[in-house]
Amino acid sequence: MNTPCGLYLVIAVLGVAPAGATSHPFSVHDMLAMERISEFRVSPDGAWIVFTLRTTDLAENQGRTDLWLVRADGSGLRRLTTHPAGDHGACWSPDGQSIFFLSTRSGSSQVWRIGIDGGEAEQVTALALDAGNLVLSPDGRFLALTMEVFPGSSPEDTKKRLDETAQRKATGRVYDRVFVRHWDTWKDGRRSHLFVLPASGQGRPVDVMAGMDADCPSKPFGGTDEFTFTPDGSELVFTARDVGRGEPWSTDFDLYRVPIDGSRAPECLTEANEAWDTHPRFSPDGKTLAYLAMRRPGYESDRFRIVLRAWPGGQERVLTEAWDRSPEEIAWSPDGRSLWATAANLGQRSLFAIDAARGAPRVVVGEGDVHSPAPSGEGVVYSLSHLKWPAELHWVRADGAKARALTRLNAQRVAAARMGDFEQFTFAGHGGETVYAYVVKPADFDPARTYPVAFLIHGGPQGSFGNTFHYRWNPQAYAGAGYAAVMVDFHGSVGYGQAFTDSIRGDWGGKPLEDLQKGLDAALARYPWMDGDRVAALGASYGGYLINWIAGNWPDRFRCLVNHDGNLDERMAYFDTDELWFPEWDHEGTPWTNPEGFERHNPVYHVGRWKTPMLVIHGARDYRVVDAQGLATFNALQRRGIPSKLLYFPDENHWVLAPHNSILWHETVLGWLDQWTKGPRPAGGR
Repeated sequence: MNTPCGLYLVIAVLGVAPAGATSHPFSVHDMLAMERISEFRVSPDGAWIVFTLRTTDLAENQGRTDLWLVRADGSGLRRLTTHPAGDHGACWSPDGQSIFFLSTRSGSSQVWRIGIDGGEAEQVTALALDAGNLVLSPDGRFLALTMEVFPGSSPEDTKKRLDETAQRKATGRVYDRVFVRHWDTWKDGRRSHLFVLPASGQGRPVDVMAGMDADCPSKPFGGTDEFTFTPDGSELVFTARDVGRGEPWSTDFDLYRVPIDGSRAPECLTEANEAWDTHPRFSPDGKTLAYLAMRRPGYESDRFRIVLRAWPGGQERVLTEAWDRSPEEIAWSPDGRSLWATAANLGQRSLFAIDAARGAPRVVVGEGDVHSPAPSGEGVVYSLSHLKWPAELHWVRADGAKARALTRLNAQRVAAARMGDFEQFTFAGHGGETVYAYVVKPADFDPARTYPVAFLIHGGPQGSFGNTFHYRWNPQAYAGAGYAAVMVDFHGSVGYGQAFTDSIRGDWGGKPLEDLQKGLDAALARYPWMDGDRVAALGASYGGYLINWIAGNWPDRFRCLVNHDGNLDERMAYFDTDELWFPEWDHEGTPWTNPEGFERHNPVYHVGRWKTPMLVIHGARDYRVVDAQGLATFNALQRRGIPSKLLYFPDENHWVLAPHNSILWHETVLGWLDQWTKGPRPAGGR
């Protein structure tokens, strides 16, 4: 299967570089210069779209966000807010004449309001704590938002307690349960709770989760898609995991309903399902609640099904049992006859229309990386990116016709940065099964030359190196530096059917390694301009684990390796990570109930075979793969006398987010690759 990059609609809006601009190969500086669209909302009349635009301020070493507007036909693009504090999280008033949003312009995160014609924004709330995750009721009378409170405490009492803690001279914390820390944050007992208050901002906010020791949205990545007002505005339906002390080894998120005045405790709607339930969405007529549900407890990468629940009666039916894809986002069409859904799909994240009566899926936008579908007129608005273009807003008719780009904010930047063309190919992997991969050609590609190869290995492991514009692992950064980038979606990847994803369970170092070996051979045979003698392998998270596994189980193949946040010892990694449900599922138990599951593919037992130079990268605030794993990897390399280097970030988590840290990361990684692949062959082999 080949997919030429020139087929994408977005290329049709490619701009011309501004006068005087210098064309140059793509680099991390181009990546950081791209403007990033997120959080877009269509106005009630469908005429306007408000969205958050993030730009990078290198002087301040951070991003800043503003609100922008564009008409639904792509005209009238303009910036709505300009405050240096940054604005985001916009919601439309029912009349479409004003926009509520979140901003720190008052010194803390509060709700503000501005007319669509601009002017001065007015502050709506002055809450004791930072507000987040703003949603407006359908009638515009109430705001729902989140605040971090100690369970059983008001925002004011929580603020007082935090202030008292800050004044203490002792800094120790005592815990009697886990989580102790999660993702990149040490826990202090607070929970993200939903509050409701009048849209005027006056009155005492009501904690509708007052009796729950749980978070909404879920941490660390949940958002406003995890809760919604009922159509009449009298209740909220939300997702939370209220499981007591079992939180780190449970994926039992349930849906709850609760009156907005807090007069009744939250009622669990999905108690019978001990797996994940989320993303509640009401049909336009208010008679049906759609949501996403998994079936297998403890498995975060199980397939989501779309479930339809009669409202308020409660009868349910699974709409998409026969569809072997896992939808990530859903939205109803205006007529209620179908749902829009995005799902990983053969190396893409496609947009589907799902018949609400029969569950039959239909591809509307097949190629690229689609996010956040929202109905607009006769079609749907969505964001779309691919390997040569960052996310922009698009619209397409319900039947897939008349697709058009609504924004082209990055046209000049894309035109100025020369990128590599890309295509998708397939090969026979483990068991002869079809495996998909991408290759990105070097910028300024010359078929008469040969090029070194950057072999990129994705994390997850239930993930994908798909057709998207990435802001951390962007293959164009390697293409711009003169490398061919090869990315294999090995067994365990998402978007190829649930059985393919499930197949990695208990086999971390087996089928994936075989797929990588066969995929690299297939790429080298298919593309003779790739230099098979000058290949570097790079990976992060599970990809970093695979780098350590490759070092001992494929030790003679690569000139050098790059390991970002990868485990060295899988048994110890169980005891020092945060979310225990993940290793318990993937390794089929705990280290004491199934020790073989943790030892069978444990890189630590193969360190004696290591010989390949390795760059190790880790962040101190990574509590998913703790920094001791990276330090242990570097210690082993140094002790064995293998050329190695450590890049350590004391202020980064599992990802590298600060702009200047990203620059240092790319410069260090590319310098390492250049050292080992662009010079002469090292003495003694690779």
